[in-house]
Amino acid sequence: MDDKEALRVGAAVRRRRRSLGLTLAAVAGRSGLSVPFLSQIENERARPSARSLDRVAEALETTTARLRAAADSARAVDVVRAGEGDGVRRVVRGRHQLSALEFTGELDLGREFQHRNDEVMYVVRGAAEVEAEGQAHRLEEGDTLFLSGGVRHRWRATMPGTRLLVVAVAEHIDATFEPRR
Repeated sequence: MDDKEALRVGAAVRRRRRSLGLTLAAVAGRSGLSVPFLSQIENERARPSARSLDRVAEALETTTARLRAAADSARAVDVVRAGEGDGVRRVVRGRHQLSALEFTGELDLGREFQHRNDEVMYVVRGAAEVEAEGQAHRLEEGDTLFLSGGVRHRWRATMPGTRLLVVAVAEHIDATFEPRR
């Protein structure tokens, strides 16, 4: 593992630990590693050996490969040029904490959607109609619609050349809120 990868894995370890609702002490107990060492890994002040990372991954109920994959996306910079895509364009490529798509043209996908996480629709140009929770919402240029996770909805562009940006918490992320006890 090189220095750049070692630094990225700390954030991935912290995100995974928090998503499981575990404390550093709990991960230390499961992995046999010390709380100070785990803290240094998470804060990118220590480089775990391959064996230590295996132990951390096991304690976090995942694999080293998955931690490294999450680390790869932790600090990514990627430019998506305007000319890419035809009708539907990924604005964010890869597997990240959010998903972003741009829809262009007179689209009517003709189906209902229901996502487990929150999403925002923003009309860049044109107009769209969104049906959510039994209500129709007409959106025009510059309008934004927020949909919390679980809301059934369908939408269609209502003007030629409409550009709609949809940004959502990625499906592989468990973004449900549970108050702290």
